[in-house]
Amino acid sequence: MRNAGKRAGLGIAVAMAWAAVAAGLAGCGAGGAFDGFGGFGGKGGAAAREADTIRVTPDDGARGVPPDGRLEVRVPDGRLESVRVRRVQDAEPAEVPGAVAPDGRSWRPGPGTRLALAAKYAVDAVAVDGRGRRSARHTTFTTLVPESRFIGYFAPEDRATVGTGMIVSFRFNRPVRDRAAVERAIRVTADPPVEVAAHWFGDERLDLRPERYWRPGTRVTVDVRLRDVEAAPGVYGIQRRTVSFTVGRSQVSRVDAAAHTMEVRRDGRLLATLPVTAGAPRTTTYNGKMVVTELYEVTRMNGATVGFKDASGKGEYDIKDVPHAMRLTESGTFLHGNYWAEPSVFGKANVSHGCVGLRDVKGGSAGSPAGWFFDRTLVGDVVEVVNSRDRKVAPDNGLGGWNMDWARWKAGSALR
Repeated sequence: MRNAGKRAGLGIAVAMAWAAVAAGLAGCGAGGAFDGFGGFGGKGGAAAREADTIRVTPDDGARGVPPDGRLEVRVPDGRLESVRVRRVQDAEPAEVPGAVAPDGRSWRPGPGTRLALAAKYAVDAVAVDGRGRRSARHTTFTTLVPESRFIGYFAPEDRATVGTGMIVSFRFNRPVRDRAAVERAIRVTADPPVEVAAHWFGDERLDLRPERYWRPGTRVTVDVRLRDVEAAPGVYGIQRRTVSFTVGRSQVSRVDAAAHTMEVRRDGRLLATLPVTAGAPRTTTYNGKMVVTELYEVTRMNGATVGFKDASGKGEYDIKDVPHAMRLTESGTFLHGNYWAEPSVFGKANVSHGCVGLRDVKGGSAGSPAGWFFDRTLVGDVVEVVNSRDRKVAPDNGLGGWNMDWARWKAGSALR
């Protein structure tokens, strides 16, 4: 049967140098702003001359500066001696990389630099005019605090041990318009190394996998750098994290719907051949490679949740205690224990609503075929169905991406 079920990334020396500059320029006293030319003055005098000497964009006190907005420090004559731009009042203070132009008249950030969102920045610049006189300027500005944010929910979990068929899958809470920007911000690497490619399924899902199943023992790292990435106009990411998981032993099980058997292979060796019942003639089981995404000791399955309703609109079945249930597709295909069918059907006939059933007892038993298989299954294990009279499972139905050849898979990347 099929059931919707539960759904299941500057040091002290610099500071001292800046303090020395400030001391050399400011001296002692009280009153107005220091004008950089040996005295104090009011707002209309010193501050204005300071601004004319060192011009900073954005303006001092500016708010809502976009992350890719213009950032520049210039002098009309003389040269810039030093420029420091840094994020302040933040849990992760950071310098903005940049360089003074060869003529010494301007400073700009390095290519591709983007400012953090919802952050305050300070600009400190020192310039020397044509007569060798120094001036300093300090300004601040704050960046845009976006009204809309987006986040990616992804599997598997951090530190998990998974089967060799695991696909890294992201679901975004908002449609992604700039797929390339989002894809660039997500990096999946493996040890030992293997090429990992991305494939988009619509605007809200991104899956990543290697060409073939992962090698047992592989350690996979998912580096998520979505913070401040603009996925759609005005919609920015908030995540910045790194997670990892380990690939366990290989287990691939092959269900032959015509022969009513399932061969369980562990690291290529036949572990067992179990009798099964698959989908009945009118409710057949999908063909193709499916991946276990959830494991339940017991769960409820109601046909109404997946379209199997009787004339009154109620589910054709409603079993509140299905034991040893392993989800294979998002649409509701499970491999699960079955205690309500006659024992004689297992290995002989197909009677389910599309799921693959293994013999079990009410309440579930570790000694039953279903209990035995459940106890030896990991999220990420592959179950392949052959010889069913149904179509092949869609690549985006659960983690069905293994049903797509490598060339077609890579063609679904926004960076191809």
